[in-house]
Amino acid sequence: MLITHDTRCALDTVVDLVNTAPEDDGAADGLASVAALEDFVRKNDISDVGVLTERDLRGVRTVRDRFAEVFAAPDPRGAASLINELIAAAGTTPRLTDHDGYDWHVHYFAPGASVADHLAADCGMALAFFVVAGEQERLRRCEAPDCRHAFVDLSRNRSRRYCDSRTCGNRLHVAAYRARRKEAAG
Repeated sequence: MLITHDTRCALDTVVDLVNTAPEDDGAADGLASVAALEDFVRKNDISDVGVLTERDLRGVRTVRDRFAEVFAAPDPRGAASLINELIAAAGTTPRLTDHDGYDWHVHYFAPGASVADHLAADCGMALAFFVVAGEQERLRRCEAPDCRHAFVDLSRNRSRRYCDSRTCGNRLHVAAYRARRKEAAG
């Protein structure tokens, strides 16, 4: 599957957005304030965003919750329905642009759109490409029992199980190794 630069950026952004949600274990909301939203926008290099407000924060949290549902969708039909609702509500307006030194790419949000609509349109379309390509199963949650972060499995054989193999994957492999050693010694 060919993934263009702008689609990859949108995928990284939607994963980062979904992973800002508060965890069941009581971890803090990564979008707890307008300042946190400003940091998110800056970190993800989201263009065409004006001054952010509490209204923007509420809108982005709502979009985040909807994207989390896409990652939890059991089948392509469910994911497609959620994505269609997101991009329709955003008033998708595809247009070609070549801003900030990037080659031509498509923005799906209307000029002057809110940051929530911007995210819903661009990130929704990036996820739509995966459903269209029959690759919805690549939208996953980490299998580490204490993590559950979202990620997009871009491995060739669709075998990625953890959001980060150096942290979650390694931690579980070390725990399994120690358990085997303890069992063998005991």
